[in-house]
Amino acid sequence: MKKMTIAAIALLATNSVFGVFAANAQEVNKTYLRKDTQVIRVFTVDGKLYCRRVSDEFEMCNGMELTSPSTYEGPNMKHPDMPSFMTFVGTAVLGSNNKMSIQGCVAGGICAKEVWDEQS
Repeated sequence: MKKMTIAAIALLATNSVFGVFAANAQEVNKTYLRKDTQVIRVFTVDGKLYCRRVSDEFEMCNGMELTSPSTYEGPNMKHPDMPSFMTFVGTAVLGSNNKMSIQGCVAGGICAKEVWDEQS
């Protein structure tokens, strides 16, 4: 009984913390430059983050969830230079320095990271 109570409290605390992040999520609507030539529109819809290449509407972030202030995570990230059937576990961090860090990992811990510059 005691273990069940502790587990229930931990679950409530976790859900409460996530609820605080979701409730405090700022709407995002920014433009970044990837690889010095690709314009990427980064925006939120219902609190979920999307990263879409403007030239062909290729979606990279696919509805990442806010996990801490300015940090989004999700399992359905796509890479524009990889086959379309491949998905990655990803993290996107919107920095206060006008940069966005985005990383995707596949099974086995192989990861790739990029830093994009915000456009004004």
